[in-house]
Amino acid sequence: MKYLNYGAAVSEVEVNLLTGGTTVLQTDIIYDCGQSLNPAVDLGQIEGAFVQGLGFFMLEEYLADSNGLVVAEGTWTYKIPTLDTIPKNFNVEVLNTGRHQKRVLSSKASGEPPLLLAASVHCATRAAIKEARKQLVSWSGQDGSTTNATIFELEVPATMPVVKGLCGLESVERYLEWIIGTK
Repeated sequence: MKYLNYGAAVSEVEVNLLTGGTTVLQTDIIYDCGQSLNPAVDLGQIEGAFVQGLGFFMLEEYLADSNGLVVAEGTWTYKIPTLDTIPKNFNVEVLNTGRHQKRVLSSKASGEPPLLLAASVHCATRAAIKEARKQLVSWSGQDGSTTNATIFELEVPATMPVVKGLCGLESVERYLEWIIGTK
């Protein structure tokens, strides 16, 4: 029996150019659960799946050696979502869209599909990196367009070192001199 799940998410992030750290400031989710059997349980499932997806898209880098053995041996090298990675402002609206005759009590899944909504954080991070790169071109005094600054690939997961490298801030001292000089 097939049916479609509908949901949307929008996220706002802040990227630290010096460290590559990404803070999720706000996420708003709207999700269609069909006829919810228990809205409190569905809300928890949606939030939990989103946070799991946040780990997938932003943190959980699977590292293996040339023999295929996992080299990430704990939370020092394998990062999972924690309290400080959850959106600071996290809003979820559950839609009850009525009857689905062929579903158990007209319900729809709420546990797994919202994981994909965490892609909104990855997309917001990419947009922040793009803006940082454009600003760095302007303050560095480089001539020409910012086209090259806006073309880049952001893999999954977008870990701190990857984000820091893509931001392109190689000279922290020059950046700080520019910041102080503009005030």
